[in-house]
Amino acid sequence: MGLGVLMVSGLSRVPCPPARMSPLIGTCYTRKKNRQTNALYYNRDALNMNLPNALTLSRIFLVPVLVAVLLTKYDVKMAAAIFLAASFTDLLDGYLARKRGQVTTLGVLLDPIADKLLISSAFISLVQLDPEYVPAWMVVIIIGREFAVSGLRSIASAQGFTINASGKGKIKMVTQVVAITLLILGNEAVIFHKAGGIALYFVVLFAIWSAVDYFRTFWTQIDSRFKERERRRLSLLKKRQRAHVPGRHVPTQ
Repeated sequence: MGLGVLMVSGLSRVPCPPARMSPLIGTCYTRKKNRQTNALYYNRDALNMNLPNALTLSRIFLVPVLVAVLLTKYDVKMAAAIFLAASFTDLLDGYLARKRGQVTTLGVLLDPIADKLLISSAFISLVQLDPEYVPAWMVVIIIGREFAVSGLRSIASAQGFTINASGKGKIKMVTQVVAITLLILGNEAVIFHKAGGIALYFVVLFAIWSAVDYFRTFWTQIDSRFKERERRRLSLLKKRQRAHVPGRHVPTQ
């Protein structure tokens, strides 16, 4: 009997096995078929754009719109509405991803990037609009903290562990949204300007506080891993000395 052709999910063709085959050929065929099927579903999942990822991308696309509305002073209320809508997507995409079980690599990578783009662009625009109520040195501290924490998370990922978002970091994010919204609305009423200036000091305070917490967590994790490696190295050295097994020299320093 000749080889046939089988459709897999309408996207790929896998040759059907002959009616009779040896066990060796059957094993090789099964492994090849499984690899092709796994690659097919992997590519399909990678290209699938679910709702949480779409919300994250919409937050990125709203950044240039927010900057344009802010710098042109087209409409203060519209700028505040755009910023609040973009900030709400940050809360909604994480909730939907966890609830639906749609946490993807794309979403994990894009979510912090979208947050940093939104907050950084809003603060930098406000510095240009009103440097009196939004000092540049405060914005440098806030944005610098974001880059520092991102660097720590990258190093932690390379070392094989993760640093989860702390409660202080979430409070910092809330204060950022409140401060930016009040500062945007400051052109409508002076009271919003003053309240936004006060809220900005709280943003700086929580930014520094949460950054210290991240550094402490990172140092604790990395220090414990180095100590564990050192204990394993010393234990291996002692076993070699007791067994008198010749081997390459293991440095003690």
